[in-house]
Amino acid sequence: MATPQKTARPDVLTLEVIELIGDVVARFHADFEDAAAEYALTGAQARLLSLLSLEPLPMRKLAHKLRCEPSNVTGIVDRLESRGLVERRPDPADRRVKLAAVTDEGRAVARSLRESLRFAREPLAGLSDAERTVFRDLLRRMLGV
Repeated sequence: MATPQKTARPDVLTLEVIELIGDVVARFHADFEDAAAEYALTGAQARLLSLLSLEPLPMRKLAHKLRCEPSNVTGIVDRLESRGLVERRPDPADRRVKLAAVTDEGRAVARSLRESLRFAREPLAGLSDAERTVFRDLLRRMLGV
């Protein structure tokens, strides 16, 4: 029977980078939650609205992107729909499938929400265009996109 290979312990620099990424993510989420609250939205509602501002999506795809159950997405869409921020419409490719889509008001709220995020915008503004380009490219490389 083969023994499992031990994974090499990360070096000090890698551990520091991991910790810094965690700090950035935590601060971004806190800022996002604060911005959502200004629009009387939960973080999940704001994330869904942001996703839908890019394109209409079926509930299952939304659930996958939000990493939650489709029944949770249904509830979130119901609440946003009752506020006039989201609507359900048939998928032109498959009329059996319903798409969730932002309304004009929902798109405006999503845009305002994005514009109100301070954490992501302010530190990035301190970097030059070249530094932001390198940072973006490194993040894409880490994510494999």
